[in-house]
Amino acid sequence: MPRVLHINNRFNVGGPTHNVACLARYMMPEYETLLIGGPPEAHEKSSEHILAAMGVDAIIVPEMHRKISPWKDRSAYRRVKQIIKEFKPDVVHTHAAKAGAVGRLAARELGVKAVVHTFHGHVFHSYFGPVRTSVFKNVERYLALHTHRIIAISEKQRSELVEEHRICRPDKVSVIHLGFDLSKFREDQDRKRALFRHVYGVADDEVAVAIVGRLVPVKNHGLFLEGLKDVRARTGKRVRAFIVGDGEERGHIQDKASALGLSQAHAPGFNGHGFGHGVNGKPVVERADITFTSWVEEVDFVHAGADLVALTSFNEGTPVSLIEAQAAGRAVVSTQVGGIENVVHHGVTGLLSPNNNIKAFSENLLRLVEEDELRNRFAAKGWDQVGERYHYSRLVRDTANLYSELIA
Repeated sequence: MPRVLHINNRFNVGGPTHNVACLARYMMPEYETLLIGGPPEAHEKSSEHILAAMGVDAIIVPEMHRKISPWKDRSAYRRVKQIIKEFKPDVVHTHAAKAGAVGRLAARELGVKAVVHTFHGHVFHSYFGPVRTSVFKNVERYLALHTHRIIAISEKQRSELVEEHRICRPDKVSVIHLGFDLSKFREDQDRKRALFRHVYGVADDEVAVAIVGRLVPVKNHGLFLEGLKDVRARTGKRVRAFIVGDGEERGHIQDKASALGLSQAHAPGFNGHGFGHGVNGKPVVERADITFTSWVEEVDFVHAGADLVALTSFNEGTPVSLIEAQAAGRAVVSTQVGGIENVVHHGVTGLLSPNNNIKAFSENLLRLVEEDELRNRFAAKGWDQVGERYHYSRLVRDTANLYSELIA
């Protein structure tokens, strides 16, 4: 039986963890799999509940952190080398930047038969200044020389890697879309919607808009707030916003919301039982223009309770929140960056606007708030857009075919 070692950047909530968990869980028994990765950062939500729910065990490498740290990176490199020596994988498959650097260098030194790297996103724009960005590009070009195959998670990302940033040759890149178990976003929708809206006191005639993800600069929540303020001033409908997630930018986002005159509420962690202590017939959270929910493990309740889902990022690989939103039958309003155009069909399942364009984003948000028929039409097409394309069975099949090709 071939052995595969997956090396994940860190076990925080996000697309990479979902992806590697599916690969680790569903490629058995054809491939014996070991999953390792770094811990989440202090402000991030751990994704261990995702692994536990899928019955996947993982080894935490505490030395592997997102930020560059010569001493810790050297320790992580030594630890990964030791794991490779002991496990003796036929394939080392790394996911995202830090794991990609440490894992590929270790695999190269030890002569692993097949080395694969997945770009779940990239830092080649909207993260750093031109000097640091140039350094990161050169590092990735060097690592690509020692990688048998690079996986891009969207056609747009492949184009960026090959044509725009010139990381590697075209024949070294395969496009394999992310894959998830999306079934929970189709199940028991009415009950989930009723519970979510009851807990947060969302009336039947209110339009609930959710934005789901880490509260970090690249997600550009400021654009969402500006758009929300503009829409509230122009529409006759009642609109409620829900910022789902947490991170280093939370304080700045709250300050900006206050500066824009948007009222705020802050909720404890929601779960499928209504914050874990019952609902008692009354909303648990006071009504406000924006509710900060922090992390929600059962995000299918969020998508069921919302009427549309937003994203305002400067840069994205493949946005999990928009895949899940469409699986749940929710219209989408988003910026058109990175791989989003491959996930959302503009004018069919949602509306896309240019990067950081307040006027265009506000107009699209206003349309989907006011035009119930348009919103419902987009919602009805969501499952057709993502159901098969982003299912874990397709991910596993495509990845297994790639491994077989490389090992052979």
